[in-house]
Amino acid sequence: MKPFKFKEFSVHQDKTAMKIGTDGVLLGAWSSVDDYLDTILDIGAGTGIISLMLAQRSDAMTIDAVEVDENAYEQTVENFEQSDWADRLYCYNANFQEFADEIADEEEIYDLIISNPPFYTDDFESDNRARNKARFTSALSFEELLAGVVKILSSDGKFAVIIPFKEEENFVNLAKSKGLFFNRVCHVQGNPTSEIKRSLMEFSFHPSEIKKEHLIIEIERHQYTKEYINLTKDFYLKM
Repeated sequence: MKPFKFKEFSVHQDKTAMKIGTDGVLLGAWSSVDDYLDTILDIGAGTGIISLMLAQRSDAMTIDAVEVDENAYEQTVENFEQSDWADRLYCYNANFQEFADEIADEEEIYDLIISNPPFYTDDFESDNRARNKARFTSALSFEELLAGVVKILSSDGKFAVIIPFKEEENFVNLAKSKGLFFNRVCHVQGNPTSEIKRSLMEFSFHPSEIKKEHLIIEIERHQYTKEYINLTKDFYLKM
């Protein structure tokens, strides 16, 4: 399997069941890097795609990734080492809850925490057993994800995530119960007639008016909207 080539890096994905998908690219391109970021954490690295995008987009000195699946971890390390930002990227092969506890004990914190969590619901049954397993065994519950995030997010830090749209309300309520406020959202539709499929969401410890955005990916098959092109053009070769 050939690596997936982006403008400034390539991603090998032959070892991992979780291949590059639109969700990861959307999150890597959409999340805020405007503030001065020193430390970033990517939860559930998969191939390392989001960490690599953030290395391209920001000057953060430390970009850590945590991945529980051994094959995906090895793939991420390989992709990090072959990139131009190998000195800023580091992946841990660990369970996120244990990782968060350890980092919290060492009193380390992150300015941006980002996650494209493997969600496993009836809608996402796929024929690929390894993919199902990757989704299922590494699936952190939203509760566990948020409990870990609040331990290691800096006081002015941001947490960004992409989840199925139908889970949005539940996720916002859970986040609120952990002391995280919903600050920004982008609802994603595949095309103008399809239903909203994903929610890109950003949280922090500070309440603010929720900034709402809407993104349609394609006008018709392989004809992308200008908004989607603007969001992803720094990455995709053909945009």
